[in-house]
Amino acid sequence: MPRLFFGLELPPEIKDRLLKVRSAVPGAKWQGAAQLHITLLFLGTVSQEDLEALAGSARSIKSEPFLLDVAGVGCFGQPQRPKNLWAGVQPEAPVAALNKTLGARMEKFGFGAESRVFRPHITLARFKRQAGSVEPLLVEYGDSGFGQFQVTEFVLFESKPGPDGSVYSVIERFPLRNGG
Repeated sequence: MPRLFFGLELPPEIKDRLLKVRSAVPGAKWQGAAQLHITLLFLGTVSQEDLEALAGSARSIKSEPFLLDVAGVGCFGQPQRPKNLWAGVQPEAPVAALNKTLGARMEKFGFGAESRVFRPHITLARFKRQAGSVEPLLVEYGDSGFGQFQVTEFVLFESKPGPDGSVYSVIERFPLRNGG
């Protein structure tokens, strides 16, 4: 059974800019271009039968397309011992609204929303236990702009573990359209 999540794809030019936010930080596992995205809702393992129902429900979501700015770099955890390094997105409201709508739809199929507060971001690096400090990266890139793009669709991705991290493939694209 596939492991699935809903997310937003990023344009190649923004990915290129984000890939420049790298340095030799102990314990960092940097994300490659193919791994850069914004997670909307993680589902986990889904049966083929549930997949059809979930996709059918997602197809009927009505939400206006919106413009996103990718800007700033932050971390989860303490900068001296981070868990993740991420790039932020603004405004957060339309992304959070899409997360909430998807969560409500998917709960009907037994896929509950995460217990932690949803915070839209793009993971740049994950860290092992013996992580080094990202303070210099936060100082250098904390207020950097990486570009803006029009969000016109969201995507259902499959996630497969690979030797260099997860490999994501598109299952289906869902266009955003007026009426939400």
